[in-house]
Amino acid sequence: MNWYDDYRSKLEPAHKAVYRINSGDRVYYGGNAAIPWALVRALAERGDELDDVQLSHVLLLGDDPLSAPAMAGHFRHNSLFVGPADREAVNDGRADYVPIFLHQIPRLFREDIVPLDVAMVMVSPPDEHGFMSLGVETLASLAACQTAKTVIVQVNAKMPRILGDSFLHVSKVDAIVEHTEPLPTLEPKPATEVERRIAEHVLELIPPGSTLQMGIGGIPDSVYEAMEGDLQLGIHTEMLSDGAMRAIERGVVTGAQKSLHPGKSIITFALGSERLYEYLDNNPFIEAHPVDYVNDPFVVSQNDNMVAINSAIELDLTGQVCSDSMGPYIYSGFGGQVDFIRGAARSKGGRPIIALPSTAKKGTVSRIAPLLKPGAGVVTSRADVHWVVTEHGAVNLFGKNLRERAEALISIADPKFQDDLVAAAKERKLIS
Repeated sequence: MNWYDDYRSKLEPAHKAVYRINSGDRVYYGGNAAIPWALVRALAERGDELDDVQLSHVLLLGDDPLSAPAMAGHFRHNSLFVGPADREAVNDGRADYVPIFLHQIPRLFREDIVPLDVAMVMVSPPDEHGFMSLGVETLASLAACQTAKTVIVQVNAKMPRILGDSFLHVSKVDAIVEHTEPLPTLEPKPATEVERRIAEHVLELIPPGSTLQMGIGGIPDSVYEAMEGDLQLGIHTEMLSDGAMRAIERGVVTGAQKSLHPGKSIITFALGSERLYEYLDNNPFIEAHPVDYVNDPFVVSQNDNMVAINSAIELDLTGQVCSDSMGPYIYSGFGGQVDFIRGAARSKGGRPIIALPSTAKKGTVSRIAPLLKPGAGVVTSRADVHWVVTEHGAVNLFGKNLRERAEALISIADPKFQDDLVAAAKERKLIS
């Protein structure tokens, strides 16, 4: 049977395809901008028929019907990165959260630590050879499809065909649902004055020829926006954003001086505007690879002059970084922060950076705190932290003792909190 006949024979409506899922099954489904919504909605309609279906995934955007309180007992999320769709369920005890470095997620499936019965992913239409691209989210979807007993795909004509190690052949899937709908978008918001000032300090730490890892938000966008000239920068990043696209289009990012994958921008997923998705389609400058390659600290470190820029919810005066919770309230996940911080630290000329506003809640709370809040989780340990940047400056904690760290962090805290931080540091005997 040729691939086209195979493809046609596997076509099914969504409501029929999800009947392959049974009570007690473990299911993985794509996240971010690659959520197979047609399959998710069809599965939700079967809720009353199923019990104890375990759902693994990364960040979920939008309103996920499988997270609704009425689905308790029928479906239970085993979230590998908590997002707006399942945050309430996790903190209400109706769902679970797995703290894990992003590059290790495929290992859960390959080593049967989290065995998968079914994988549901969104893909592009097949090319002339029968290969479908995982498009805007390779991440852990390839590992899930290679290890699950059953693979169901939603073919979406709006999914870009992104090149790299990101393809799934028609022969490797069990059911195909054709359903075209717009991909979720995340339009950038205008940067604040604080974010622009942080970006100014970050830019001083990025020499020409560096390779960058940044995510989305006001700080990364401000950094990309402020870059001008023949900088010969490269990209090796977990997520590609509109800000990165615009830097490529301006010629700021060329990849010409990269020591790994020269002339290519390496990603594992993309999230942004429709224009970004159109830009990625069949673009040979962009390659998507699985997260156990892109985020592997050893691979990251092979990029000379690797600059990794990540954020945080809170730091204590010794440099411990909390970025997945607000006290005990689970907000997000480990993601790739530690992957890239450690990779950049091992890179020749690398610079790991934690960049964050000095305050939260409209300036009423200092993000640099004497102690992390009770119940807060440490995502990046104080031994891993090097550069910390706020709108008030940049300090390098690497090699510094606890006294020197406290003094350095207080110097970039908001001035109105510095006296209180000094008093707290003295009480802890960090400074005299």
